[in-house]
Amino acid sequence: MNHVPKLSAQEGLLTDKNILITGSGSGIGRAVAKAAAEQGANLILLSKDIKKLYSLQDEICKEGHKEPLVVELDFFKAKEKDYKTLAENLYDQYEHLDGLVHIAGILGYLSPIINTSLSQLKTVMQVNFESNFLLTQLALPLVLQSQNPSIIFTSSGVGRKARAFWTSYSISKFAVEGLMQSLADEYENDMRVNSYNPGPTRTNMRAQAFPAEDPQTLRTPEVIAKDYLWLLSDQCKETGLMYNYHE
Repeated sequence: MNHVPKLSAQEGLLTDKNILITGSGSGIGRAVAKAAAEQGANLILLSKDIKKLYSLQDEICKEGHKEPLVVELDFFKAKEKDYKTLAENLYDQYEHLDGLVHIAGILGYLSPIINTSLSQLKTVMQVNFESNFLLTQLALPLVLQSQNPSIIFTSSGVGRKARAFWTSYSISKFAVEGLMQSLADEYENDMRVNSYNPGPTRTNMRAQAFPAEDPQTLRTPEVIAKDYLWLLSDQCKETGLMYNYHE
């Protein structure tokens, strides 16, 4: 599909749902976190920037919503043991996880294949793909305890059709698409698994990739957040669908 159905005007779409969101410090992740808080979710927010997380936590609480749990985790520096520690803490505090939203990511640098270093490729793969894999794998027991769980991976147009010079980023997003499809097929009767491409969005990453572009022509993270909410909500009943906006 080339669009996500609109949410109804219903309030409290995510009331009492336990939802973990990565990349919550800024951009799309922050917008999704605030929107989910407005809909009554119990949030676990991850970011490498603890100051941004604390400011987001303060914003959410000042607006009268439930206080989110904030977790500092740098996917570039994190080892497998760090993911296991996070999972153990989640098991101690939550009986189930209703939503897992992977938004954290880096662009790396754009370069032709001949000039792309192995170090650069590994860095982008570690943040954009390995974090998705490890976090999903370790959270699955909690996700499977939910009655109607949803896992959302954030994709890209270059994760479906590669583009010259986007080498590392494109490869990482192709890998995310493969992970999503494998997970959706394996658990087609147990959960909803979606890959969502937000398309051109007014974020720092977009500005890094297209510095000459006028950001005022792009959709904002707040607009994009509504699509994530729909995929997390019980209004979205179908399993394993792949939603993509094409640039």
